[in-house]
Amino acid sequence: MMRIPFGVSRFDSQIGGGAPEGSVVLLAGSAGAGAREFLYTSAVFNGLLQNDLDLFDLHYGSLSREAEPPSEVHYVSFSSSRADVRREISFSMEEEIVDAGLGGVTFHDLSAEYFQLSPVPREWYVDGPRSLSDLGAQDERRTVIQAFADYLDEHATDSLVVVDSLTDLLGDEQHERPWSDVVYLLKGLRKAAREWGGLVLLHLSRDAVTETEFGELMSSVDGTIQFGWETGGNERVRSMFVQEFRGVLSQLEEEDIVRFETEIHEAGFDVSNVRKIR
Repeated sequence: MMRIPFGVSRFDSQIGGGAPEGSVVLLAGSAGAGAREFLYTSAVFNGLLQNDLDLFDLHYGSLSREAEPPSEVHYVSFSSSRADVRREISFSMEEEIVDAGLGGVTFHDLSAEYFQLSPVPREWYVDGPRSLSDLGAQDERRTVIQAFADYLDEHATDSLVVVDSLTDLLGDEQHERPWSDVVYLLKGLRKAAREWGGLVLLHLSRDAVTETEFGELMSSVDGTIQFGWETGGNERVRSMFVQEFRGVLSQLEEEDIVRFETEIHEAGFDVSNVRKIR
């Protein structure tokens, strides 16, 4: 089975080049622990594969023989504009890498569908003047989940799709989006991803869900990678571990790898140390 690179070099090398094609992966962590930076790094470095191979080779190195780059890279946001996302990424990555990497990424903003039933003024989330067709679409009140599914149906085949952030869809029953809809969305997404190939990454703020809810989400996807903080002496260290992941966890267990110490530097998210069972 071919692998789709995450774009995090030392992690990809430990798992045979990346994630098995057709995977849906949950990236869950507390604030600042690295889940969002992992998502950004995946988008940017796979974008470099599309747009600037020299810069990719300089900061990532060579792809594994089992790895195959996605045909396209898509960044989907429910509540942020491309400019907002670029600004956030630039806080953790060098400008040259960000500019070149995002040049290979297609951005899709679902703010119009996300906010349409809320009291938020339309001018806050819609850029530029609205056309008659836009107004007609708004009258149809296509839900954000429908809009998300339509976009994936059109673009997800053989692609990397990073989703920022699944948290936006949670706890929002006043907008006619019960918890069960989110669970069914992930289960349907996992089934469809088998046909699409490629890789779908979903960011989740761990503090936004209960243990039971988190368990339901994990059982609805192919893999879950958790990010957290560890305290040792006078330092706090970011860490990452693979909780569940078909075709990946077994490889880590064979190598006795239990946890990755991580860091964030000018080239984004990276693995600084591999912790093994002793």
